[in-house]
Amino acid sequence: MKKNMFPLLTLLSLAVFLFACRKDNTPIDPQSTYQKDVEKMLRFFKDHEPVVEKFMVDAGTGATIALQNGTKITFSPDAFINSGGGVVTGNVTIGARVFIKPSEMILADKPPVTDAGQILETFGEALVTAEQNGQPLALNPQQKPPNVQVPLPAANANGANREIPMWDGDTTVNVEYSGYNHENVFTTITQAYTIKKGMEWTQIPGSFGVGNAAATYFPLDNLGDWRNCDALYNIAAPKTTVLGYFGDKFNIKTGNNYSGQDPTQLFFKVSGVNTLVKLYNPIFNPIPGKEGLLSYQNSIPVGANGTFLAMSTVNGKFYAEMRDVTIAPGSGTNYMGISFNLQEVSEAQLLQLIEQMNSK
Repeated sequence: MKKNMFPLLTLLSLAVFLFACRKDNTPIDPQSTYQKDVEKMLRFFKDHEPVVEKFMVDAGTGATIALQNGTKITFSPDAFINSGGGVVTGNVTIGARVFIKPSEMILADKPPVTDAGQILETFGEALVTAEQNGQPLALNPQQKPPNVQVPLPAANANGANREIPMWDGDTTVNVEYSGYNHENVFTTITQAYTIKKGMEWTQIPGSFGVGNAAATYFPLDNLGDWRNCDALYNIAAPKTTVLGYFGDKFNIKTGNNYSGQDPTQLFFKVSGVNTLVKLYNPIFNPIPGKEGLLSYQNSIPVGANGTFLAMSTVNGKFYAEMRDVTIAPGSGTNYMGISFNLQEVSEAQLLQLIEQMNSK
């Protein structure tokens, strides 16, 4: 799918002016330091992202698998077909990841926000694969789709069952570049980039899960694609824009990194709601001290209580701050500005802060 990408930050002019010299007068390019910070953050998330859980099931008889977080997935008999359309028998290897906690969404870079910037309350984000002898399998359209049971209650206020929409998740966008080639022929190429906001969720028409007082259940209609059982977080309140200022703890490589994780990141969780917002847009052309990230325009509910988690890597060190706030725009403005005071933390301390988001 085609998407308009946020403009790439041009750092070449900065590289001309921001340099130092060694005692032997050899120039030091600060960009190499910033790039090492990018790699440091990438390693942190790679080391701590939720693992894919593996299971062996009998395709002919079906099975129910149980994940470590309490999620259960039930496959009916003859649930799989091979690339030729034949029904699969014998042992099949299942790979599954189902995220139900904010810490999992942070570490896996899967915040539940719609493609239009609306906040979602999630009841499970799932990616399931199946293979036999190293060959990927598909679901048998003649059988009932696998059922995912998540240990998250989702009943209506009166205790009745609640219908919850299903969402399709995409992790990449395609960007087209055009120009004249070596034979002066106008040429267009397409490149895929990881979505900077982690995941783009689009509602699947006519597909729903159901929640009761004990758990949430939703169908798995495809293998190898992300699926999300989420409800729009709608409250009767005006919306505002939030700007988070990082000052000297903002890494200038943020916004110029298409590997999926930026060296400076900001998350917001509404208090008592199983959701997570990633503020990923860099503030454009800020004055000194106001470098940072901002939300979608008019997307955060005024009056909402919640918690921000700000994190950054600068000069080879981790910095972070967790702050509880009530969303309120400044007097006479259409936004809320927050000046964070990030402090140096260890890798273990940063991981603890992320896990604390589960209880916010």
